Amino acid sequence: MTTSFSVGVLGLGIIGSRVAKNLRQKGFKVSVWNRTAKTEPGFVSSPAELARHAEIIQIFVSNDAAVHESVTALKPALTERHLLLLHSTISPETARAVQAEVMAIRTHVVDAPFTGSRAAAEKGQLTYYLAGDPADIERARPVLEASSKTMLIFDRFGDASTVKIATNLISAAIVEALAEAVALVEASGVDLGKFVEAVQFNACRSGVGDLKLPAILQRDFSPHFSLKNMLKDSRLALQLAEKNSLSLPVTQAISQMLARGDAAGLGDQDYAVVSELLRKK
Repeated sequence: MTTSFSVGVLGLGIIGSRVAKNLRQKGFKVSVWNRTAKTEPGFVSSPAELARHAEIIQIFVSNDAAVHESVTALKPALTERHLLLLHSTISPETARAVQAEVMAIRTHVVDAPFTGSRAAAEKGQLTYYLAGDPADIERARPVLEASSKTMLIFDRFGDASTVKIATNLISAAIVEALAEAVALVEASGVDLGKFVEAVQFNACRSGVGDLKLPAILQRDFSPHFSLKNMLKDSRLALQLAEKNSLSLPVTQAISQMLARGDAAGLGDQDYAVVSELLRKK
């Protein structure tokens, strides 16, 4: 497939770099930019230059502040023809603030966080949560299909970001429970192979567990989703809970554990590395 329009990818981390590769493989003309210069096809000099090359821009940056900075840097070159896709996990308030900011200059935007880690991005099997004008979502669909297997559409702008935060909260809780279970079984002298077999036949088995339990047992924490990003997302969940007058005690405890890991210098490793804070050396 060869397409007649260009796509911009802003942010070339674990996911953004793989999305850009998938786009190129599907025949899109791709321009890219990253805060730290990278040897990447189509690399341009600035976000504004990116906007001059591409009308649909996928934004993969790490947090709310980076999203605001990216939009500010893009704005001088944005027009009513541009469509921004906000893929970062950010607060719904930030998503709506960006929507208001770019709509004021008649630029289009979709709230578009994703689920799926490095392997899913490599295979083009991410899932996108989408909220925005239906016409904008349809315009973005061919671009999103290059890196995804599923798209779920939500009614209100910001709702996709809320759901992404909530689902990450579940993943963090599962991994913390796995880490504690492994530490308990190991300290008790039980054969870890038998423990793994027991989990396979138990209702507690999950997709997250299938991905993360081998990493915990092998102590292989090459990043699919970093601890520092999960810490950021746990804090977003707690902020959203406070805004809604809710108490989330499990999330609070997990956030504290993630903060311990970050303080210990583990922030760039996969978030399953929290298990190292519990296991006997």
